[in-house]
This record gives sequence, structure tokens and C-alpha cells, in this order.
Amino acid sequence: MNITVNGKPASISGKISVAKMLDELKTQDALYVTVQLNGAILKREEFDTVTIGENDVIELLYFMGGGLC
Repeated sequence: MNITVNGKPASISGKISVAKMLDELKTQDALYVTVQLNGAILKREEFDTVTIGENDVIELLYFMGGGLC
């Protein structure tokens, strides 16, 4: 199945959950990633139930803290 991840084409093996997709794509620091699916931010609790479909657009976001010392 063809999808877009962070602006680049990617392939996954059929209709799978977001959690399985993160696994298949060998996502670094998957515990800390925020997933945006077709413009909507997913809650972490949804990763096991929401499935990825053909031509979906996924953004993997990592939020970092910072500031002045």
C-alpha cells in the first residue's frame, strides 16, 4: 500500500494500524512521536485502533522543549 510519510513516498504491507506502521517503518523513538494522519493529530490511545489506508498522508512529529538558561 502506498502512503506518504513526512513528504516522502513509502510502502506498507496492507491496511495496518498506526502502531504497526510505526513498527514497519522502524520509527526512531516511537514512544515519543506524535502522529498526524491526513491533517488530524492522533491521540496515543488511538495508535492500535486507527488504520492506515491507501494514499494516506502521515507526518511524524517530535516536540522538543527548550529555552533560555
